[in-house]
Amino acid sequence: MGRPLWKGSINFGLVSIPIQLETAVREKSVSFHMLSKDGKCRLRRQLYCPETGKEYDYGDTARGIEVGDDEYVLVSDKEIAAIKPEKGRSIEIEQFVELKEIDPIYFDRVYFITPGENSGKAYKLLHEAMKETNRVGLARFVMRERQNLAAIRVMGEGLVLHTVHYQDEVLSLDDALPHTLARAKPAAKELAIARQLVDALTRPLDLSAFKDDYREALEELIDRKRTGKQTVAVADDHNAEPAPRTIDLMDALKRSLSAGRRSRAAKPSRAPARRRRRAAA
Repeated sequence: MGRPLWKGSINFGLVSIPIQLETAVREKSVSFHMLSKDGKCRLRRQLYCPETGKEYDYGDTARGIEVGDDEYVLVSDKEIAAIKPEKGRSIEIEQFVELKEIDPIYFDRVYFITPGENSGKAYKLLHEAMKETNRVGLARFVMRERQNLAAIRVMGEGLVLHTVHYQDEVLSLDDALPHTLARAKPAAKELAIARQLVDALTRPLDLSAFKDDYREALEELIDRKRTGKQTVAVADDHNAEPAPRTIDLMDALKRSLSAGRRSRAAKPSRAPARRRRRAAA
């Protein structure tokens, strides 16, 4: 485990537990840099005025919020500092709820909560109490100059913290759905087959079976180029979007159900592991 991201304490009632937050998820992606065509120069972005072409250093800039067409409100660093949340070192649990009360759409980032020095007993006390009552703690704390809402829950023998979106940050699904959806009624036979299809495709979860094929293929391409092996460019035709076509819903459901049953009956085969990208020397 690397260096803790945050150190402080969890407080609930009169109990204070020294803890630290550790990275729980490390997203994997391949990032590109902008280079000159010959690859000999890494390019940099510059701050400039598109009307005059004049370049500016970061120290000559100001913060502004657009409030209209080409109209901004300027806010100084001093004004921002005056209203920033105080940097605290405590996570205050304000209430406990059942996990099912929090829709997953509200969850944002996740961190492991590990006990601080000599706090193992108090940490375990909170863990066991939450586990036995099947409760999640809702708390607020400040990290990286932002006041965060958080959900603390039991995971195995430890605790994890999810930062949670505030309610006014989550948009309404009802506003996104088309008004005509209410009139779309599936036929009874279609629904029956759809249920059978769901049953046929239901099996124990194994997230390791799902891979980011694009990222792994990209890493392999980079490995081959690094080692000097010849590569072949892939045509772009397969990326073109297919033309929309009318489908027979019942026929599609039946064919999907049949394919799902065959897949379920077949013995699962483990695909050979892709070669991982070697670390740069």
